[in-house]
Amino acid sequence: MRGKRTATGAALVAGAPLAVTGLAFAPTAAGVTPQSATITANCGIFGGGAATLTATQSGGSATLTLTSTAIKTPVAVAQDSIASTLTMVRASGGTAVFSGTKNPAMAGGAAVTVGPLSGTVASGDSLEAYGGSLKMVIFGITVTCTASAKQSPGPFVFD
Repeated sequence: MRGKRTATGAALVAGAPLAVTGLAFAPTAAGVTPQSATITANCGIFGGGAATLTATQSGGSATLTLTSTAIKTPVAVAQDSIASTLTMVRASGGTAVFSGTKNPAMAGGAAVTVGPLSGTVASGDSLEAYGGSLKMVIFGITVTCTASAKQSPGPFVFD
């Protein structure tokens, strides 16, 4: 009985470095880099300033969420009542569109959050907010925001 335990223990010890080596070379999960970026947005009479874009990816689908304490809602809005379309510029040419009606309830004059907005991406897509736009339709009024410079730290690159 003692010989079996020793042999089993030796096999486990010998296999441990192989398991650790396997973990070191395991592939990482697909995703987007960076996961968030900052832009300076201009929304005309509705304000402007710093905004954060947060990206997620699952295969060929991606979502983007915009949050900003500098951009304010003109009136109180109910949850999921803002129709938003975010157009991003592809480095390879053309645009990628993310859209949806996802937003939290917001009081008049509150900071804006829209998203997650859904869109389709391809492996290797590099998307930039500068040159694109965010259009939000609130009670029939269209608010258009544009980035005044490139996003920081850089474009979103999708796996």
